[in-house]
Amino acid sequence: MNINNDKDRIAKDVDVVITSFNQGSMILEAVHSLCAQTIQPARIIIVDDGSTDENSINILNTIRMDFSISVPIIVVKQTNRGVSAARNTGIRKSQAPMVLVLDGDDKLEPSYIEHVSQLLRDNPSMIAASSWMKTFGILDATVCPSGGDIAQFLSRNCCPATHILRRKVWEQCGGYDESMRSGFEDWDFFLSMLETKADACIGIIEEPLIDYRTGPVSSNVKSMTKRLDLMRFIMEKHISSYREHIVDTLLAIESISIERLYGWESEIIHTVTAKQTLSNVSKNFIEHPSYGDGGMAAAVRIESSHR
Repeated sequence: MNINNDKDRIAKDVDVVITSFNQGSMILEAVHSLCAQTIQPARIIIVDDGSTDENSINILNTIRMDFSISVPIIVVKQTNRGVSAARNTGIRKSQAPMVLVLDGDDKLEPSYIEHVSQLLRDNPSMIAASSWMKTFGILDATVCPSGGDIAQFLSRNCCPATHILRRKVWEQCGGYDESMRSGFEDWDFFLSMLETKADACIGIIEEPLIDYRTGPVSSNVKSMTKRLDLMRFIMEKHISSYREHIVDTLLAIESISIERLYGWESEIIHTVTAKQTLSNVSKNFIEHPSYGDGGMAAAVRIESSHR
């Protein structure tokens, strides 16, 4: 384990890249969460992706001159080119063999670097690793991505955007695709890394060590409006992997659909049993159930539940 033996316990093999765009004081919370780690990183690289908000710019200037921050910190400024370009810029400037990628509006629990970096040290085939997430802001929940090999990642993204990667794998796969500015750039990047070798996998610590900020207009929410177009782009870009795992991928997507259908069905049954008013969408589903995807069977079960 590549750790200094001083009182601060520093992981010399881990740099951090934080991306920022008009994030105001949130970037300070991200930096402070890194300084509070049980094992601190070797250094922090903040990439400002062309912030225009005066308060955000002033905070970044303050951070650069704040000698009370316990981790060496570099602030890099560039014209606005999107989060993928910002991450690539930061990773390019890193020197450690492992790089923690962190969005400027999120935070980490104190043991994140200690646990996640050790997972990578213990598993040579693991090309990246992360943890479960606690969401805050609009949504208060625990989100539990599974990680896995490329077969798991073809049907859905199984790793948070905040993760620790092996820098050499970032180099091998060509980094983040800077043409992707509408979302899903993380999913695409994980697929690219997983395609670098046959036994590659991404690990997950099954504890919520990421504090993920949620909001109604976050990039994650907005990208869902373009989900089908983005999935088409990813499938065409990684077509060889999809061909190799076509059956498992289709079955995994179908299992997601079945799970959502059963969840909706249960909610409709609960509403009907409680003699509450169904939404127009649910009423329309009962009157005109879909065919060939389990919809008609669900409608029959719903009607049978109160007769």
